[in-house]
Amino acid sequence: MDEPTLHAALDRIAARHGDVTVDFPADKVALSLTALSARSRRIAAHLREVGIGDGDRVGVLSTNEPDFLLILFALSRLGACVCPLPMHAKEGADRLVGVLDDAGIKDVVVSSRLAAMMPFIEEALPGRRVLGAAGILAHGGRDQADEVSGADVPATSEIVLQYTSGSTSRPKGVRLTHANVLATLRAIRDGIELTPADKNSSWLPLFHDMGLFGTLTGILTGVPCTIWRPSAFVKDPARWLRQFADGGYTISPMPNFAYDYLVEAVPADEAASYDLSRWRVAFNGAEPIAVDSLETFFGHFAPSGFDPRTMLTVYGLAEATLAVTFPPLGRGPRFDWVDRAALAERGVAVPVERTEPGARGVVAVGRPVLGMDLRIADPHSDGGAALGDRSVGEVQLRGPSVTAGYVDDAGTLDQPFTADGWLRTGDLGYLADGELHITGRSKEMLILRGDNYYPDDVESAVRTDEAVHRRRCVAFVHQESDTDQGRDTEREFMVLVAETDRPGSEHPALSDRLRTRVRRALGLHDLRVVLVAPDTLPRTTSGKLQRLAARNDFADGR
Repeated sequence: MDEPTLHAALDRIAARHGDVTVDFPADKVALSLTALSARSRRIAAHLREVGIGDGDRVGVLSTNEPDFLLILFALSRLGACVCPLPMHAKEGADRLVGVLDDAGIKDVVVSSRLAAMMPFIEEALPGRRVLGAAGILAHGGRDQADEVSGADVPATSEIVLQYTSGSTSRPKGVRLTHANVLATLRAIRDGIELTPADKNSSWLPLFHDMGLFGTLTGILTGVPCTIWRPSAFVKDPARWLRQFADGGYTISPMPNFAYDYLVEAVPADEAASYDLSRWRVAFNGAEPIAVDSLETFFGHFAPSGFDPRTMLTVYGLAEATLAVTFPPLGRGPRFDWVDRAALAERGVAVPVERTEPGARGVVAVGRPVLGMDLRIADPHSDGGAALGDRSVGEVQLRGPSVTAGYVDDAGTLDQPFTADGWLRTGDLGYLADGELHITGRSKEMLILRGDNYYPDDVESAVRTDEAVHRRRCVAFVHQESDTDQGRDTEREFMVLVAETDRPGSEHPALSDRLRTRVRRALGLHDLRVVLVAPDTLPRTTSGKLQRLAARNDFADGR
């Protein structure tokens, strides 16, 4: 990773650990680092022949399969940029076209496993060239084909256009250079002391930053990697865990909800049959981390030999390529119990005993990774002094992995920087004992009749109820017009939408129960509870619940 470009780093590690493989169980393919390096050189030559070159952005529509990595490293050698295209059935072609228009992408590569969709994709993308990966990769198998080394590609070249998850706004294209990506990979390697003796496993989508850059960290360190399909985990978490345990894997990245899924999928009396003692780093990131999720997981899998010190509660975002803060390796999660009202109303993290009424547990996500600078600043200021310890403000960053900005050919998109050059994340948090604690998103802060509420406070009061499907619920404030004695007035109230698989006959009692839990936790009386079927709430392609989209659906009667 000390080379200036991704492909140069690949060539170097392939020369040392060429027999190490990246395994794709669904495709029954084990791609060695030697083959990945050599084939990407030949594929690059073919892509150059068909007109793709320096500075071009190419969309790649792919599942977790070898095609993605081969195309990525081939484009890297050309000085071109890959734009991983998320697949989201609910949003369909409209979102895809929006991303392509936004990024100025003329060429889209469709992976082998999605080849049957090519006629539909071509119809949905008029005026663009749709290329089948199968035909491109066939050229990469020619022994005598021309090769492109990419030796003249500078570190400042754009290599990945990574779209944000869109949990609080429309997705934005984050421009990442080779230097940005390699900086975050070095930070991850340093933060977990990764070596070729490890064994990496991931089911996260390669179009998602945590899936992509976690995988690249392993590859460019010479670590054996297994890339599962997301469906392998989501459809049968217990089977995935069995394969993970039996395979002796040591590293795996997952969001918080995945640990809930594992508890739900593995009966308590079967947990001891899983040997999780070799699990060295269990990343937990990409979404808010819940104290009760961690404690439940630890208790459930204690008979499996899972060590809580394995759990690494981390913070990152696409605008910083990925990694921002890691806690100390081998310590285990740390919880900061603070006064919930003081946190929401005054923006101060006042320590309290866990047993006190109104106590909120906030999970520490560690200190800045290698090369990263972090400050907590007034979100309403455009630069200036950092806030003191335990004062809530906006998390702001600078460092070698931080993007130069969003793609914005029209010049209409606000760039995410303060006047003095710090990245504005939009996340709220505070520092305590040198570690970052995330409290929420500035765009999602709820204000009801002058009082501030974090949506997570409302949601955490009910998400552990056994009738809430997979802990899925969202809270937001809704305003509607009300006519009283001939006068139009605006009425606002809190809305809690929760998924449940319980029959309609149980909904009135369940609504009352959830309303009572929120009232006891927050003293909030004006709450409307809406119960919906499982898988109704809108989510991003990475699985995050979209509160603002849910609010819009509610306002529109959906």
